[in-house]
Amino acid sequence: MWRVQKTPALVLAVMLGVAPFAPAASWAQSPLSPEPMANQPPASAQLPAAPDIDSSPLPPPAAAPASPAPAAPKAEAPKAEVPKTEAPNPAAPSSAGQANPPGAAPAQAAAAKPKPAPKPRPKPVPREMALSDDPTPVLQPETFFTTAKASERYAAIADSGGWPVVPGDLRPGARGPAVEILRRRLAIEGDLVGAEANGTRWTPALTAAVKRFQFRNGLRQTGVVAGMTLRAMNVPANVRFKQLASSAQRLAGLNFPFGDKYVAVNIPSLAVDAVENGRVFRRFAVIVGEPDHQSPQLTAKIIAVNLNPTWTVPVSIIKNEIIPKMRKQPNYLARAHIRIFSYQGKEINPASIDWNSDKATNYILRQDSGKGNALGLIRLQMPNPDSVYMHDTPTRNLFANDYRFLSHGCVRVQGVYDLAAWVLEGVPVTAPPATVAMAGPAPVTSISPDLGVWTAQLIQQRIASGVREDIKLPRPVPVVWVYMTGWASADGMVHFRDDVYNIDTVGG
Repeated sequence: MWRVQKTPALVLAVMLGVAPFAPAASWAQSPLSPEPMANQPPASAQLPAAPDIDSSPLPPPAAAPASPAPAAPKAEAPKAEVPKTEAPNPAAPSSAGQANPPGAAPAQAAAAKPKPAPKPRPKPVPREMALSDDPTPVLQPETFFTTAKASERYAAIADSGGWPVVPGDLRPGARGPAVEILRRRLAIEGDLVGAEANGTRWTPALTAAVKRFQFRNGLRQTGVVAGMTLRAMNVPANVRFKQLASSAQRLAGLNFPFGDKYVAVNIPSLAVDAVENGRVFRRFAVIVGEPDHQSPQLTAKIIAVNLNPTWTVPVSIIKNEIIPKMRKQPNYLARAHIRIFSYQGKEINPASIDWNSDKATNYILRQDSGKGNALGLIRLQMPNPDSVYMHDTPTRNLFANDYRFLSHGCVRVQGVYDLAAWVLEGVPVTAPPATVAMAGPAPVTSISPDLGVWTAQLIQQRIASGVREDIKLPRPVPVVWVYMTGWASADGMVHFRDDVYNIDTVGG
């Protein structure tokens, strides 16, 4: 277990006013935390099922754009269709200059309105961020110390005037004063060293330096300075110091059992590390809490993997989202497969509740398991005071976005089946529970599991049965969620991500 201790080598403690690791005062309490109820059941009361609290409202929120979408090209005005003229029929009387007789159809000369040209589809926004392939975990026992030391270095850079502003887009083949500015900019942070720090021509070494910068900032390694890369380069040095110092302050006092196997989520990185023996076994892309429903900083332990979980709607979502929907759509709960229970386990008819009041908050609202469940089909159970979890999602298309601050506080994991299989390594595989399937056509008897090793495929087979199953871990796996917008790894490499929650306050 690693504990942060004072060190005379770091003057950061004086600047930071080190505070223990805990959600900062500016962090709003997660809306997923069940609010206390006046009629909480006694300890002996039998509930219909253990509540499964999660982040996602119903229906799921719309995806936020990774960056402003490019303006769609203007459609050309449709050309008027000229009606075809046919040769006059000598047998037919001429109607020129004559009014149509009563009841006659309008003259064919009145051509039909032309169909408008279809609107062009907007071009997809190109992805600029990338999931890091760095085998070094985002959080290590020494991360506080290395980050604190890096903040001192960036404070010195800022005090010396910072770095020059790169004037515009640059790419291989460029030359001139702008290239020289780019070289000086990269040299100050150490991405370019030696004689390569000077010169007006683009070289392969400069391309490698740009890619190194992009790697440190979680961007696609294109070697081209444009878009998010240009914006990141022109973030002032004093802001970078502020990110490092604020992140170090949030890590101060962290008491986390770094062992041979743990899970680490860095919220600004939109990624989760599965760490084994000091190296990243695999890194997964995630969706985290939106700025108004921030994912909290926490430490916990994964104690079970839940297959086909139900979702117990948090009181805040009942009050702010479910009740308004039921006022307008009385069949909303039925369509969303959400049932109402008393704390004694009795199912309640939604029609018996006054939806013009807040009485619904006195009941348990639980969504049935299935593909439309807000938790998706799998959840990693990790008890914590904020009642947030890591889980699947029915809206997997949102992982295609660069901007993934979209949940109500929980962490949705892309590739969660593989993460669950890794968590379950060494856990004996038992026969599936002999219970009636709650959803899905596959009967339980059709499953022929490999009784030796949990795999992603086996987990999906068990889920396909529709049976709810809780697989307990004999040895819980530690998990930590941190908010680091700037940090330094053990080798001294400094990384940055955007402060989407706007909570970096040290030195501001």
